[in-house]
Amino acid sequence: MKLLLIEDDTQLTDSLQPILRQAGYAVEIAHDGIEGEFLGNELQPDLIVLDLGLPNRGGLEVLANWRASGNKTPVLILTARDSWHERVQGLKAGADDYLGKPFHSQELLARLEAISRRQVGQASNQISWRGVSLDSERQHATTTDGRVIELTGIEFRLLRYLMQHPNDVHSKTRLSEHVYEEDQLKDSNVMEVYINRLRQYFGKDFIETRRGQGYQLAPELTP
Repeated sequence: MKLLLIEDDTQLTDSLQPILRQAGYAVEIAHDGIEGEFLGNELQPDLIVLDLGLPNRGGLEVLANWRASGNKTPVLILTARDSWHERVQGLKAGADDYLGKPFHSQELLARLEAISRRQVGQASNQISWRGVSLDSERQHATTTDGRVIELTGIEFRLLRYLMQHPNDVHSKTRLSEHVYEEDQLKDSNVMEVYINRLRQYFGKDFIETRRGQGYQLAPELTP
């Protein structure tokens, strides 16, 4: 999943970026409100972490502008711990959750995971489709016959994105944009390699090719 972190504290972003990457996110960073608002629309991220005390344009204004323009990307706002009024304003403006500073990185990850689950109607960190189960916390998958597959970072991001949007048809470009960070974007044809790897793990019929459109998970098996 692609995550946009909008925070002007470079020390904080430098410390969070590797933690978020390790948790399976492709991370983009903005350090002021104007750039952050633009990237929130341009990149179409899956999640946004938004500091309210931003230079050039405050976080509340950025959030209000997104929601007014129809941008429904889930947003977790960061606020000063004692600024209860900012938390209330942020939630009223359309934020999905908040976290007070200072915070523990594990709490941030847990809240982001919870937001992700709510977006796709999941109740736990386990996602299942056609007998394949993905553990988002451990970043491994279990096949229909019980084998545990340890996934690479790219394989995990790709499988999680497909399983969270199982009924959508995804172009190679779209998949690449959600799996890689902007400065690491690969030729979209590289996606074919990773799609084939997932097919090797879970069966050739697990992912269908829609000619001229892209890829889609095969329909759920009927009882």
